Amino acid sequence: MKVPVQVVVDSTTKKFEIIVGTPPASALILKQINVEKGSGTPHSNKVGDLSIEQAVQVAKQKEGSLLGKTLKLRVKEVMGTCVSMGVTVEGMDPRAAQKRVDAGEYDARIK
Repeated sequence: MKVPVQVVVDSTTKKFEIIVGTPPASALILKQINVEKGSGTPHSNKVGDLSIEQAVQVAKQKEGSLLGKTLKLRVKEVMGTCVSMGVTVEGMDPRAAQKRVDAGEYDARIK
């Protein structure tokens, strides 16, 4: 899996620091659903289905780099990534799943 790496070099002391980041959310989603790449036509061709538990796991792995302040908001961000990848969430369009998260239907599963 590809991960972002940043090399910071201090030119005066010749010391360097290597910072390894977390993989992109899209790569973590693909790993969860065991698919090599997302859909080329995400609105008509779906490549896989992500469960709420898998979305929570991805959100926890990306915790530091997602903008959501709570786990619930970060799970919604992961679902938003699924929209552009052609991945369904719990067998439905990710936008519908986001509305169900807003309604509190998955509160017991998002911990």
